Amino acid sequence: MQTLLTLIEQHGLWLVLANVFALQVGLPVPAYPTLIVVGAITARSGIPPWQVIAVAVLASLVADLLWYAAGTRLGRRVLRLMCALSLSPDSCVRQSEKIYERWGPASLMVAKFVPGFAAVATSMAGVVRTPLARFVVFDSIGALLWSGVAVAIGWLFRDAVNEVLDVFAQAGRWGVGLLVTALALYIAVKAVQRYRLIRMLRMARIGVDELNAMLRRNERPLIIDVRSLATQREGCIPGAVWIDSRAIDTSIAEQGLADSLPDEVIVYCDCPNEASAALVARRLMRAGFKRVRPLAGGIEAWVEHGYDVEMNQ
Repeated sequence: MQTLLTLIEQHGLWLVLANVFALQVGLPVPAYPTLIVVGAITARSGIPPWQVIAVAVLASLVADLLWYAAGTRLGRRVLRLMCALSLSPDSCVRQSEKIYERWGPASLMVAKFVPGFAAVATSMAGVVRTPLARFVVFDSIGALLWSGVAVAIGWLFRDAVNEVLDVFAQAGRWGVGLLVTALALYIAVKAVQRYRLIRMLRMARIGVDELNAMLRRNERPLIIDVRSLATQREGCIPGAVWIDSRAIDTSIAEQGLADSLPDEVIVYCDCPNEASAALVARRLMRAGFKRVRPLAGGIEAWVEHGYDVEMNQ
């Protein structure tokens, strides 16, 4: 353990660079503990705190620019990919859309403080074609605030942090084992949360071919669109009704959907595993709707099969 602490003192900036970059590219490796520890040992290592912050901002900005470029080039596909690979809940795409739609590039200043948002906010900026200069300014401010708070905490409470480090140093290999165990538990908890969400979302789906066949036979199920308003304006399945997933009961009442309960309800979204659609479907079933099914693959599968969409003004 003493060797590890010596390495941190001598190569703290490189550790910060690698750790922050790894976190921002999507790996489940928390960087805040590293920033706090390195911030605490700056006094005895001779590293100025501002250098730690500068390195963290640089690593964060480089990683974020990669995701920005991916969002610009690949569009919404990169958002779905990030959530499919992430240990965060699959609804992160929709949550990020809501935040970015409301606050725009300014949301990047606090993105790293919001669980689940930082993972996709930078890609979202590329998807909506935020000007590069604005992206760099707001993202740099966000990285500065995020890393600055951590380093400041470490510096202000350096005596307490150093005491904890000394305890780990005296523990030797047991201290290293404890740190490794803590990291493993962190990753395990995130994985369990994701597994539980996926299990909760298990329910019967309807395929796009089946839905299209129903429409061709003039069968008119109630089709519900639960995407964000900004995305919904890009086109929807013919006859679809939009409801706000954040206020389902209110939306149902305002549109009179419960006045005559339809025999068939189809819910679709544009997120991995149809997460938002499945969650809304369960809420609708509890509200009295009998047969409610998410659309497998969502709007993306519908468009890929070449089926018609309606453009909203």
